Amino acid sequence: MELVSIGTPALWAGFIAFILVMLALDLFVLGGRKAHRVSAKEALAWSVVWVSLALLFNALLWWWLDGTAGREVANARALEFLTGYLIEKSLSVDNVFVFIMIFSFFAVPAEYQRRVLLYGVLGAIVLRAVMILAGAVLVARFHWILYVFGAFLLITGLKMLIFADRETDLEKNPVLKWMRGHLRLTHEYHGDRFTVMRDGVRWFTPMFLVLILVETSDVIFAVDSIPAIFAITTDPFIVFTSNIFAILGLRAMFFLLADLNTRFHLLKYGLALVLMLVGVKMLLADFYKVPIGVALVLVALILGSSVAASLIANRNGQRHEEGNDEPG
Repeated sequence: MELVSIGTPALWAGFIAFILVMLALDLFVLGGRKAHRVSAKEALAWSVVWVSLALLFNALLWWWLDGTAGREVANARALEFLTGYLIEKSLSVDNVFVFIMIFSFFAVPAEYQRRVLLYGVLGAIVLRAVMILAGAVLVARFHWILYVFGAFLLITGLKMLIFADRETDLEKNPVLKWMRGHLRLTHEYHGDRFTVMRDGVRWFTPMFLVLILVETSDVIFAVDSIPAIFAITTDPFIVFTSNIFAILGLRAMFFLLADLNTRFHLLKYGLALVLMLVGVKMLLADFYKVPIGVALVLVALILGSSVAASLIANRNGQRHEEGNDEPG
């Protein structure tokens, strides 16, 4: 199977340059390395910026393709990017909930969380690039691998649906157990530093444990998200750009949802259904191609319904509590 891509060397170079510029701005201009508490207002502003940049990129991509490859190709690729971006963005929500659990478990001060997430995003970008390249090579050489991806997503979605309410016990995490058994660890934080020197010996702080668990969790979620995007398109350029835009907005989404995660407790069921939908679409690809537009609408409906159901359930729960509090 030959993979057809719209990604010219100029497009790849331009997008990578854009990523590097945005990361440099965050690090050296906007104070990404400085410890400070991120407010909900700041997180909302950055969320709007990243979503707007993704939509602007898609519009520019459509405009460029319309003039070079024709309207049909422009419409198809723009719709694939939008659908892939929505799926990757929605799946990253579950990643955010895991980050919240990790930070809560280690009682990470709010002003130090931003730096951990910055390194987490940098690691995720490199990891996704490697996994997307590997996935593209596998799909090109072994078409049947798409069926493996589809079955994996379907099974993963079913497991997520069944165990959505199960709490994860970090004390049993094998990576954390190994680090506690093999590294010199301090009991207290030393600002936002990952290591400190004591009597000429290197010690690791709790921030280092948090960073490793954040990176590890992203590896696990990448295993779900990369196959999911290949169900929408096999164009490596669309896969990479939609994935990276979702990752770049991950930190802002974290701080936006940090205080709201309990309000969207039914969203995990919606994410599970999205994974199952994508898995079924991939398994049926050679027999019936589900139109990208239909997939986009279904994903949006599932996510919107799970969010709305969460809000309604919370509102009814609050009314029930208020009713119980009234004097008899």
